[in-house]
Amino acid sequence: MPNDQWRRWVVYQVYPRSFADSDADGVGDLRGVLGRLDHLQRLGVDVVWLSPVYRSPMNDNGYDISDYQDVDPLFGTLADLDELITDLHARGMRLVMDLVVNHTSDEHPWFIESRSSRDNPKRDWYWWREPRPGVTPGSSGAEPTNWESLFSGPAWTWDEPTGQYYLHIFSPKQPDLNWENPEVRRAIYAMMRWWLDRGVDGFRMDVIDMISKDTSLPDAVPRPGSRYGRGDQYFTCGPRNHEFLREMYHEVFAGRAVHVLTVGEMPGVTIPQAVLFTAPGRRELDMVFQFEHVQLDFGADKFDLRPLRLPALKASMADWQAGLAGCGWNSLYWDNHDQPRAVSRFGDDGAHRVASAKTLATVLHLHQGTPYVYQGDELGMVNAPFAEIGDFRDIETLNYHAQAAARGDVDLATLLRAMGKMSRDQARTPVQWDASANAGFTTGTPWIAVNPDYVTVNAAAQVGHRRGPAAGNRLGRRHRGPDQPARHRTGPAAAGPQAPPLGIGHLAPGPVITRSRPR
Repeated sequence: MPNDQWRRWVVYQVYPRSFADSDADGVGDLRGVLGRLDHLQRLGVDVVWLSPVYRSPMNDNGYDISDYQDVDPLFGTLADLDELITDLHARGMRLVMDLVVNHTSDEHPWFIESRSSRDNPKRDWYWWREPRPGVTPGSSGAEPTNWESLFSGPAWTWDEPTGQYYLHIFSPKQPDLNWENPEVRRAIYAMMRWWLDRGVDGFRMDVIDMISKDTSLPDAVPRPGSRYGRGDQYFTCGPRNHEFLREMYHEVFAGRAVHVLTVGEMPGVTIPQAVLFTAPGRRELDMVFQFEHVQLDFGADKFDLRPLRLPALKASMADWQAGLAGCGWNSLYWDNHDQPRAVSRFGDDGAHRVASAKTLATVLHLHQGTPYVYQGDELGMVNAPFAEIGDFRDIETLNYHAQAAARGDVDLATLLRAMGKMSRDQARTPVQWDASANAGFTTGTPWIAVNPDYVTVNAAAQVGHRRGPAAGNRLGRRHRGPDQPARHRTGPAAAGPQAPPLGIGHLAPGPVITRSRPR
């Protein structure tokens, strides 16, 4: 395969919990995915990105892994995953696994050993530190730094039996691995090689720009009225990030007979940093997930909504096109398992739902980079009408609401409206396959409510429909070249991989890509 063939691929993300349920327990699973491969093949998908199916306590829906080399029974078995790999390959598709190695579950054997005693050989596999001098250990303000967790609350949790704090950028049940320790890195690389030898074709690397921390652990600037603040500058794109990724390439990917697709999720990454991470000669990553365009409507945080300005969106996308042209590579996306539905956020999910979905798909596929289609995008799925806190399941949303309620400084009705627009749960409602009960997702009780619009918005209703949203995401028909089979995309635009990048303004007039009107 030519070295740049991967640049022609289109990726479809499967969030298995919400894709298709084969055993009526209300949760999607691997056999459910296997049963829907015809749908992906009809779309012309090149690569399937599978969100985590590893063993996990499910504190963060699988992004808290307790065993990297097994499948959680909720999703099936290793044999099911092997069958999925085989069936995808037989259909000319590839499988990319989600790789979560910034942190593990607190129920992973590594962490269980690490927290067992201060002199355990794996103690240094995680970030353990003494309490702040002069403050009672375990009390507010005694944490080694004042960093906030991205899931609310302090980023450090007190461990009474061993008398130290451990670091968790996310949930207390997701302790951060210490990549400064070469034993940690060797164990991770061995695990990655094991998956590649099993037939996996690549990795989407979760928050991979957080694996290198500033080892001096400075305090952050506190938020107004709080002793805690965001410590992102001390754990994002840290001093050894490039070194670790080059080492990973050498230890895991170099010398493989076929190209291994590598995608780095990188909150906060800048264009110059992305160029360094993805420049082919540096041997780090193929592409990055950057967040600039999906944070333009943030105020102090994602639930502090600001108007989305079309000129700002156009400028952001144009900057990334120009900045990476000829020297790096970008992942193109509107939404995923962590973002609300694109049609509701960037379009009009009412009268112009179909036009919005097709316009967004057109913009996505005609930019330079690798397009990512999130499950349900091809159907024009939209945000569900969640209005009560009991409608939500996501740890980020629930923690934020609980802390806001405890502080009493936020209007909870306003907050719930913002959560209804921006919660990660909006991406996680079940895929709408047909108009039968529960949208054909399950014959049981779904783990999260199905959007009630499934009666008319579903895959079955689009079969043979030339004007539905799927037409804009029928990848093979839209992106094949004159010398290729119908299923394969030929580059970032029909003109080929070296064509000048198209700006969003060439494609979408203002009235189409606008904020969704209040309902």
